[in-house]
Amino acid sequence: MTLTATAPWDAATLTPCRDDLDLWFAEKPEVLAVAQALCGGCPLAEACLTGALERAEPWGVWGGRILVDGAVVAVKRGRGRPPRSAPTAPAAVRPAG
Repeated sequence: MTLTATAPWDAATLTPCRDDLDLWFAEKPEVLAVAQALCGGCPLAEACLTGALERAEPWGVWGGRILVDGAVVAVKRGRGRPPRSAPTAPAAVRPAG
């Protein structure tokens, strides 16, 4: 799904965050990316982010940025434990001589 914001938003009634509040506080990074895309054309994005930081909002998408524990992050890690990577075997060491 590709989302683009082409028209300016009517701040009183048409800001993208007025509907589907779960979208802005989702757990899945791919859902948060949709919320971020919707913020792209909003003229209130900068004020939204500034306000969220001043209020110390703990999480969600604010002004097109993701907040986790009150800090802006580039990408939110999904829930659960990260996948285990295959361990690398240490190189064999041969005795000198």
